[in-house]
Amino acid sequence: MEGILDLLNGPIGKTIISGVAGSTGQDSSKTGSVLTMALPVLMKAMQRNASTPEGAEGLMGALNKHDGGILDNLGGLFGGGVDQSVVNDGSKILGHVLGSKQQGVQQVIGQKAGMDAGAVGDILKTAAPILMGMLGKQSRQNGVSNSNGIGDLLGGMLGGSSNQQEQSFLEKILDADGDGSVIDDVAGMVLGGGNQQKSGGLLGGLLGGLFGKK
Repeated sequence: MEGILDLLNGPIGKTIISGVAGSTGQDSSKTGSVLTMALPVLMKAMQRNASTPEGAEGLMGALNKHDGGILDNLGGLFGGGVDQSVVNDGSKILGHVLGSKQQGVQQVIGQKAGMDAGAVGDILKTAAPILMGMLGKQSRQNGVSNSNGIGDLLGGMLGGSSNQQEQSFLEKILDADGDGSVIDDVAGMVLGGGNQQKSGGLLGGLLGGLFGKK
């Protein structure tokens, strides 16, 4: 199964990054950094939500509505400016997936990407429906027809052999509540390797060398 970072590093990922950057008026390089960090975080949050039967059922219902069709016409999606309905959908997805953690997550990612939290939010509102489309498409290709397979699908796309430190990063960023303390802790540990987007295979490539420095 192709991982989310492989997709981002591939042709479709480059189209998404440049399209999201253009539609939100942000720098392409910084937008790429935001998406490289944020999409695995969103997927980890979905994986956590899907650990309960109710959460898994809700996610399955959402994926049934996002069948991947959005990926078939990215040129049209970005060509005339992203439709407000897509942004509204993205806002609902973020609220459902991240809940009260949304502001904290945006702040942490913004600090690392050199962008304010509001701009990160704009990027994520545009990207979230595309991510759901990717997941919906993958769920169909892999025959995920019920909530039982959702966690496995997300784990596979995140990179099944991601190590404990990487999982810890995702958990910490999701627990950020905007009060500064957790964010400062995470800010001190992230991107320690300074090499952001080299590897694309496993979750380790998420922030490239991220845990290389102790």
